[in-house]
Amino acid sequence: QVQLVESGGGLVQAGGSLRLSCATSGRTVTNYAMGWFRQAPGKEREFVAVISWSPSNTDYADSVKGRFRITVDNAKNTVYLEMNSLKPEDTAVYYCAARPSATRVLYNRALLYDSWGQGTQVTVSS
Repeated sequence: QVQLVESGGGLVQAGGSLRLSCATSGRTVTNYAMGWFRQAPGKEREFVAVISWSPSNTDYADSVKGRFRITVDNAKNTVYLEMNSLKPEDTAVYYCAARPSATRVLYNRALLYDSWGQGTQVTVSS
């Protein structure tokens, strides 16, 4: 397992932007599939975005396509989630997740990840 620390959450008005960060504990992120998930009160944890193997190998939930972008800084071993055009329905606790991977497979199910961060709250006001 790898230690993950998220940051960057907060309160923003609808239409605004936030950038979440997920720092690994010195592990090389290129050896992992890195995902972002979110969980709103009373709802199940849902997939948001994933990046694996290369910066261009990504996938997104339909609800965030065109608004969110997942990127990686290999030198900092950090993954980012850039969130634009935020909506009130994006309000949730956002979690970073990792699983070892040497392939281009993009994992979008939470149960496939074995390392999780503590979560960071994102609140979008209308």
